[in-house]
Amino acid sequence: MDSFVMDEKVRCSWVTADPLYIAYHDQEWGVPCWDGKKLFEMLLLEGLQAGLSWITVLRKRERYRHVTDGFCVEKLAAWSDEDIEAALQDKGLIRNRRKMEALRRNARAFLALQERFDAVAWLWQFTGGVTLHNRWQREADIPAATEESHAMSRALKRAGFTFVGPTICYAFMQAVGMVNDHAGDCFLKL
Repeated sequence: MDSFVMDEKVRCSWVTADPLYIAYHDQEWGVPCWDGKKLFEMLLLEGLQAGLSWITVLRKRERYRHVTDGFCVEKLAAWSDEDIEAALQDKGLIRNRRKMEALRRNARAFLALQERFDAVAWLWQFTGGVTLHNRWQREADIPAATEESHAMSRALKRAGFTFVGPTICYAFMQAVGMVNDHAGDCFLKL
């Protein structure tokens, strides 16, 4: 099945009846984001998802926002080893050492990126600064990665980021509206 129907709206099939998932799909996923702070948050969250379901990350997002002072890049970049150890003890977070260390590393890489470029424009360069409206016939046709996400992944890795493989980058691009991959019958497909 390529769609999910609730409240008479047809949604992408990955959406469940969970109100958190519905709100994320309806209000965030695929909406073009030009806010650097939000882009940073979503890049980190997508990295945290590696090997997990997105709903798991969504359910922990508010706790991450609390622990990271709203994904404050400067504060995350300054995290000490002790801060990482404390976060690893927090049951409200994904307690994976490599992912926790990636929060700090990626914050430092993002700060370095901001020193050299407009980080928002730099991230959006991989789609030419516009939303790519894909015309997949079925959700099953949507690839896990694209040429653009491979290019973004290579560039982010060169810039010092981790947990930014091509699949993670494509999920990020979908989440922040760099690509529109809503199902053809989804009420949000343009």
